[in-house]
Amino acid sequence: MAESSGNQCIIFIIGGVLAIGVLLTVILVPMSFSGLEYYEYGFRKQQSTGTVKTDKVYGAGGKYMIGPDYGFKKFKASAHFITFEALEVYTWNKLEIEIDVAFQYFLRKDDLPYIHKFYDVNYDTTIRTSAISAIKLETAKWDTNQFVSNRSDLEAALFTSVRNKLGGSCCQKDCEAWKYACPAGCTSLDQCNHEEDKGLWVDVKYFQLGAVHIPEEVEGRHLEKLVTKEETERGQYYQDASVIRKTTETIVRDINNQAAELREKAKTESQRLQTISQANYTAIVEKARSKGLKNLYTELGITDQKTKSSFDYLRTLRGLSHVHLTVDFQQRIVGGLG
Repeated sequence: MAESSGNQCIIFIIGGVLAIGVLLTVILVPMSFSGLEYYEYGFRKQQSTGTVKTDKVYGAGGKYMIGPDYGFKKFKASAHFITFEALEVYTWNKLEIEIDVAFQYFLRKDDLPYIHKFYDVNYDTTIRTSAISAIKLETAKWDTNQFVSNRSDLEAALFTSVRNKLGGSCCQKDCEAWKYACPAGCTSLDQCNHEEDKGLWVDVKYFQLGAVHIPEEVEGRHLEKLVTKEETERGQYYQDASVIRKTTETIVRDINNQAAELREKAKTESQRLQTISQANYTAIVEKARSKGLKNLYTELGITDQKTKSSFDYLRTLRGLSHVHLTVDFQQRIVGGLG
């Protein structure tokens, strides 16, 4: 009987232990799970001591069994939106203007331990300050007029300046992760100092240049400078035009002189050629006439020089339009010679 009571006692004890174990399991197992939303990263944080374990970054999103005494110290995994309205900057020509700027950055999951080490969860203020510094350094390289006439290039330059300031100069592990993951000239990841060369360990993926506000007094001074510049350029253009006109007049005068000289040379050459042609013509005609008369005298059997002369004289008279010949008179009469 005593042995039976002992067995029952043992059974009750074992049952009690099992019940307590099941109860603890039912209580502690759900308490061991902690969750992160899809837009959150997290480090394990011991609730009893406040110690944060940065050896592993959890997320983004998910349920994790990390122990009943642990929860998550959370960081934002989605985009952080930064906007600066009426940010005062100086341009290259020392004029103060105001611009509206916005950009969006993301925390790098692999570099989150460095963010926690140096800034904990208060990184946003440092990022804002560093971004403003980068913007002001870049705007000082641009002329006031370019803020209106060359906005696209200015926006790209500001984007690059802010991206390099906040993101550093190191290439990222996955160069295909986004457009500027590995920009030209970036330092290989295995050669990077993760605390000094990676900026503030964030990726600036988007940047927008908004309105440009030029104060009236600044705009007035700027317009005065532009007017003065234009007047100076106009004076230079007038001076250049005067020089060009005088040069052109000289060129025209030289060309006209050359043309007159060429005309005179052509006229002289024409007269020379006409004289030579006329002389050649007369020589050819006389030669042909002489040859023709010789053949005629031969055919007619005229050998007497006096007869030849008379015949030639009569032939010459006959060729004159204002001479009339009359025959059968004892004395030669020549009429109509007036």
